[in-house]
Amino acid sequence: MSVALHDTLQQWFGFDQFRPGQEQTIRQLLQGESSLAIFPTGSGKSLCYQLTATCLPHLTLVVSPLLALMKDQLAFLAKKGIPAASIDSTLTPEQNRQVMSDVRNGTTKILMVSVERFKNERFRQFIQSISVSMLVVDEAHCISEWGHNFRPDYLKLPAYREALNIPLVLLLTATATQQVKLDMARKFAITDDHIVQTGFYRPNLDLTVLSVASEEKNSRLIELIRQQQGAGIVYVTLQHSAEQVADFLVKQGVRASAYHAGFEDQKRQQIQTDFMSGKIDVVVATIAFGMGIDKSNIRFVIHYDLPKSIENYSQEIGRAGRDGLPSNCITLANLDGLNTVENFVYGDTPELEGIEFVLNNIRSESQNGQWELQLNALSTASNIRQLPMKTLLVQLELLGVVQPLYAYFADFKYKLLQPQEQILDRFQGERKAFLTAVLAHTQFKRVWGTLDFEALLQGYHCDRKRVVAALDYLQEQRLLELETKKVTEVYQVDEQRLAEPALGQQLYDYFIDKEHKEIARIAALVKFFELDSCLSHCLALYFDDHNSAEQCGHCSSCRGQSVRLEYSLSPRWPSDQQLLNDLTGLRQHLRSTLTLDTQCRFLAGISMPLFTRHKVRQLSGFGCCEALRYADIRNKVEQLAV
Repeated sequence: MSVALHDTLQQWFGFDQFRPGQEQTIRQLLQGESSLAIFPTGSGKSLCYQLTATCLPHLTLVVSPLLALMKDQLAFLAKKGIPAASIDSTLTPEQNRQVMSDVRNGTTKILMVSVERFKNERFRQFIQSISVSMLVVDEAHCISEWGHNFRPDYLKLPAYREALNIPLVLLLTATATQQVKLDMARKFAITDDHIVQTGFYRPNLDLTVLSVASEEKNSRLIELIRQQQGAGIVYVTLQHSAEQVADFLVKQGVRASAYHAGFEDQKRQQIQTDFMSGKIDVVVATIAFGMGIDKSNIRFVIHYDLPKSIENYSQEIGRAGRDGLPSNCITLANLDGLNTVENFVYGDTPELEGIEFVLNNIRSESQNGQWELQLNALSTASNIRQLPMKTLLVQLELLGVVQPLYAYFADFKYKLLQPQEQILDRFQGERKAFLTAVLAHTQFKRVWGTLDFEALLQGYHCDRKRVVAALDYLQEQRLLELETKKVTEVYQVDEQRLAEPALGQQLYDYFIDKEHKEIARIAALVKFFELDSCLSHCLALYFDDHNSAEQCGHCSSCRGQSVRLEYSLSPRWPSDQQLLNDLTGLRQHLRSTLTLDTQCRFLAGISMPLFTRHKVRQLSGFGCCEALRYADIRNKVEQLAV
């Protein structure tokens, strides 16, 4: 097999040899063993599934967390002549039809989707009709609640795998502590001997931490960039910072551009293309930039602000020097941005009142043991952000309170691309009668028609799945164009568990525990940057790699330049009277009593659905304490006893 694998590597990818860990992972998969591959950023994780897919009989289904990642992978596969596609929100109906047709007839070997795609009833029906040889989970640390980038929907992947009867799984990540590694493997029953972990240490990366006051950052940044050769990335925390720093660099004669999630897709794509082609030398970016960027000659990565965690830091510096040549990773560190990073965490902790609202909603809205929700509406009504709302729903699943049954689109609209009579004439007997009923239960306004599912199902006594499959078939045959909106999720409810008196408190305690762990993760980051011992060695140990030397010789600690981080200026409090006036104004604006956390989030400038709904950002006092740490704001508000 070894010779055959090398031939396949040369034939499809033009490489003469495998990188560390690749061949072992691929061999395990081809022997039918599900595997977990933990390789450093930029060391060829993707090739493990790409090459394996060319040898498997059926489709390889890849779950990826970011659209940009998918597009980069697809561009690479297209160059190599490997038929691959994605189903995502950017496709036109025509493109979607073509992708589904190519997958159905076996032309496509690799299909990439986001995990959210599994909630789509049309996609689930489609993928259930396809033979899938392997499920690949990219950025697999998202599966673990202990991971730095936990995504609740990823927890459902083992169940999706079982439902689709996929025999083989490959998990890929660059950043997994021992706890995360074991958690990921357990969820997919991957044995220890099928975990492939290569060394984490990167000998070509020089790690430097500098203690820099905020007002000096721009001057130090331009000085450092002028010392570098080649292209680089500057990471910042906030979108507006990306634009301000990029503007500064441009004025200093640097070919720079900002990049963040607030830009249109087309603009982001153009910036990425310009960076790859060398038209832009420096991208000033939030963490939205870099995932899947396959530019091997990035010579420097500078953290203008503190990263969110050691895991994020590791991923971001990992984008430098993928060609193996020396590259510099520099952090301009102080404690000024600590509150900003912490506030992301506090903003994602729902209040007890919000959790109780959701539980009461389940109790009052359930019918015949089933509960339906639309995420946007419930998030707004309960004042819980969408990501923690997803986490809450997953926790309710794990506690056995609810079980997901299915999701459906509340709105089905379509327009006919041929006259009704011509469409119906293609069918005979009962199929023709069925389609006649579908058309009869559609209310057309000019071109587009809305299907009344309830009336159709009662009038014709048919199955909802049959209707969805028929509409998809008609779209594939280019007889109509279909549009679906408002995903409604349906859960089975265990009313006995829902009635448990301490349920709300139990869920709230879970979120508070999670909050404490995230805040501790940030504290670990500060401690790491202040280390006296070798940064490279300590980073490797953090990710369970015990093989690196105790002194790398190419980090600021090894050079005897360890730092202590400080605030540039001590943050100043508004006067107690000003705080009282601002909180009184908030209470009058909302016309309700305020919880402690609502007041603290207002002063800290943390966004939440309640504030968006009532345009609270416009009020005096919103964000007046944003330079202060949340725990201190909480103490202050308790003292004021508003």
